[in-house]
Amino acid sequence: MRHPIFFVLGGVFALFIAMSIGRFAYTPILPFMQLEKGFSTVFAGTLASANYAGYLVGALIGSFLPIQKVRTPLLRASLVSSIALTFGMGLIDSASFWLVFRFLSGVMSAFVFVLTSSIILDRLATMGRIGLSGIMYAGVGLGIFISGLVVQPLVTHFSSDGAWIGLGLIALVLAVYVLLIVQEEQPASGGTSAPATAKRKIEPWLIWLLIAYGFEGLGYIITGTFIVAIAENSPVFQGGGTQVWAIVGLAAVPSTMLWAYVGARFGWMRSFTALLVIQSVGVLLPALSESSFSFYSSAVLFGATFMGVTVLVASYAREKFPYASARILSILTVTYALGQMIGPIIASWLAVQTGSFASALVGASAVIALGALCIVPILMMEKQKTSVS
Repeated sequence: MRHPIFFVLGGVFALFIAMSIGRFAYTPILPFMQLEKGFSTVFAGTLASANYAGYLVGALIGSFLPIQKVRTPLLRASLVSSIALTFGMGLIDSASFWLVFRFLSGVMSAFVFVLTSSIILDRLATMGRIGLSGIMYAGVGLGIFISGLVVQPLVTHFSSDGAWIGLGLIALVLAVYVLLIVQEEQPASGGTSAPATAKRKIEPWLIWLLIAYGFEGLGYIITGTFIVAIAENSPVFQGGGTQVWAIVGLAAVPSTMLWAYVGARFGWMRSFTALLVIQSVGVLLPALSESSFSFYSSAVLFGATFMGVTVLVASYAREKFPYASARILSILTVTYALGQMIGPIIASWLAVQTGSFASALVGASAVIALGALCIVPILMMEKQKTSVS
């Protein structure tokens, strides 16, 4: 049996490819694409939402179909497709194709996220090393940090098309390791399988968590999509907005390990509530001031929380549904993805109407805070359950 760190590293690279590049590379490349291609802010939001719509569709497919049975081959196919779509963004200059590519990339990102999380978390639980999950989710922050560093040089030398192709090449190299390492453990002959259980009714805690997760998706994605464009348009960061994105990634790398520890120590949902409050403040800061301090502080607080959400919610969900991890993660991802899909459309519309993203950031902060309030009933249920037992 390989040491668990080998599997975790495979998870790091898989999320790097599908999430940091497949989903979030659009954020630092966006202002350069707009400048070179000449499309509007509304189309920029539509292009972002196409990706998040695909993420929603991928999550819906995972919640209805028995993907638990085909996790490894589907993960491999999704990774290869994600890389091909990244190359497509740089090789084909067509708004219609971009919409299709971003949509399909969203579908692949959802598959890779759910399947990688499910496979790696199950393997770590079997090994008794579930605490290592935080390292896996650090892959997203690592990828964001690296893309934040390399996008501007790539654009300077090769244009925004060259940035997509360069990131595709990085993804291609990392994919070799993932395809060789990340796979399900074959059950030993005569081994026990998951117990047959009757269909469980939807419990109240799950409803509240779905709502909170949806609010988080709606709120965080506005900063996650437009923070570089907002910085680029500020008097402080003209031409240097990608450094803000690099700070987001740098803050995200250790955050997943920190939140994994905090969640295990103080409770997944209690920690989730605290995280959302911190993130709400971070999202709000650039709306209050366009100073470099506000942007850097926002980048740190946002980076330190947005992937921590995944660690806490995925760990809690797997704890509740240990034998259907892929399906429960897909169900939760549906509301998260729905919020993501709506957020950029609303934000870009508000930006056009008001002349800035300030009102969108204020609304995003309020929505995230509302998500924190939705966790309170779950905490009350857990407290009541503890007192009864």
